[in-house]
Amino acid sequence: QVQLVESGGGLVQAGGSLRLSCAASVNIFRFNAINWYRQTPGKQREMVAGITSSGRTNYADSVKGRFTISRDTAKNTVYLQMNRLKPEETTVYYCNAVGYTDSPLTPYWGQGTQVTVSS
Repeated sequence: QVQLVESGGGLVQAGGSLRLSCAASVNIFRFNAINWYRQTPGKQREMVAGITSSGRTNYADSVKGRFTISRDTAKNTVYLQMNRLKPEETTVYYCNAVGYTDSPLTPYWGQGTQVTVSS
């Protein structure tokens, strides 16, 4: 069974950093891509960053130069390093995985981790 477990959220001052982790219960190469999303109440869910099985990365314009997505394949974990955080980035961050080999049309989601940036 595929499970994604996020961790690393918390409270940080504006301008500070956090590193989020997304640990998968299966080999992450079995996914086409693993992404980080965030969703503030009343707003659409926004994709923040993604990494494909080949290692290609992409970022939302709003986080380019500040956030970095990476992975540790030995640990089946994807990370999101977030630097120079802003108060408006306070929200829940979710890990998402798509294109699983056994169920390619099913998106998988973690439970989310809260990030709070104080001004």
